[in-house]
Amino acid sequence: MTSVLLIEDDHRLAGMIVPYLAQHEFNVMHSASVPDAQLRLRQGEFDVVLLDLMLGDADGLALCRQIRSQCHNEPAIIMVTGRGDPADRIIGLEVGADDYLPKPYEPRELLARMRAVLRRIKPGRLLNAEHVIRSGALEIDTAARSVLLHQQPCALTSLQFDLLVALARHAGRVLNREQIWQSVRGESYDSFDRAIDVHIGRIRQLIEDDPRTPKRIITVRGVGYVFSAMPHA
Repeated sequence: MTSVLLIEDDHRLAGMIVPYLAQHEFNVMHSASVPDAQLRLRQGEFDVVLLDLMLGDADGLALCRQIRSQCHNEPAIIMVTGRGDPADRIIGLEVGADDYLPKPYEPRELLARMRAVLRRIKPGRLLNAEHVIRSGALEIDTAARSVLLHQQPCALTSLQFDLLVALARHAGRVLNREQIWQSVRGESYDSFDRAIDVHIGRIRQLIEDDPRTPKRIITVRGVGYVFSAMPHA
């Protein structure tokens, strides 16, 4: 799954973009401030950075330069801004942006530009992103229906694999048991049935380094489960 960092201090806009891109198989993390964005960039690698040029607490151009000089995986950078001056677009491209999208914009145009940049900049990653979900040492191949942890196969049942994929495709989002079951089986879930909990426990035995303190599939008490959006070794 292609990882995206959205650096945007407009929470209303971010609230529309994050779920829209998630529907199209992008794993999106949102930072509303530069310090938070810098922390996320230090902690993980991203394929695409969507960078608002007009941030309230810093200069987007300076952050763009920093990403280019410090991120060794060289993410694709798309600048998004309300500034309409062509000079800003030129400067943005000169300091390292791969594309420039003025506000307001249609989410479909953003999606098209992201895909175009990825085809041009990271063709291999885009191909893999179509059917492989990675989280650190965990690799889920949805086409081959296989799971590897530290390059070693995990023997999940068909249902367990589907449950894992349902959670991983919504990384960072808490799903209740009804949502998980609907995604896997397309039918309602009996709230007194503990089948999902049993299967999650078995999945953890295979994909967690320490199933007693899970780091990938986390229980949110009273709600459900969440697949951690942060990669783990």
